[in-house]
Amino acid sequence: MSNLEEKTLSQTYHFKGRIINLRVDEALLPNGQTAGREVVEHPGGVCIAALTEKDELLFVRQFRYPYGEVLLELPAGKLDRGEDPLEAGKRELKEETGATAASYVSLGKLYPSPGYCGEVIHLYLATGLQYGEMSPDEDEFLEVERIPLDEAVRRVLANEIPDAKTQTAVLKVAMRKNQGDIA
Repeated sequence: MSNLEEKTLSQTYHFKGRIINLRVDEALLPNGQTAGREVVEHPGGVCIAALTEKDELLFVRQFRYPYGEVLLELPAGKLDRGEDPLEAGKRELKEETGATAASYVSLGKLYPSPGYCGEVIHLYLATGLQYGEMSPDEDEFLEVERIPLDEAVRRVLANEIPDAKTQTAVLKVAMRKNQGDIA
C-alpha cells in the first residue's frame, strides 16, 4: 500500500469563533509537492435515535439558518470541547424532547464533510424511554414529532429528510432492528 499521508508544515488561523475555527494549512504531499488545505475545526457533535416502545423515533423540527428552512432531524447537538459524547447525547435528548433513556448503544461515528471539516458526530440509539419536560436552549425553538421507524426509513429513501446524521442513524437503527439486534 502506498503512502497517502500528508504532513502539516504550517497553520494560519483566519477566524476563531464560538463554534468553529477556520485555518489554512500548508501540507507536504506524498509526492514532495506542497498544497494549501482549508480546515474548519469543530468540537464535534452527537445525535440520538430515541426509539419508543411502539417503534417510533423521536424527531425535532427546527429552523436551520444556513439552509433557510425548517428541517426534520433526530435530536442532536454540539459537544463542548472535551465533553463525553454520550453525556452530551443524554443532555441533548432531555433538552430537546424531554425524554431520558434506560439504555444507550453506540451506532458509531460520522464524518459529515471530511474534505474540509474536522467535525465528528457520535451516533447513539436510546431505548427504554421515559418522558418529562423539554428544556431547550434559550435560542432554540423546536417541535417534537414521533415517526414510526418504517415511515422514517421511507422518508430518508425518498429524500424527504436531507440531514446526513439523521439519515445515517435512521438507516442504522432500521438495519439493526431487521437483524434482530434491537428487540
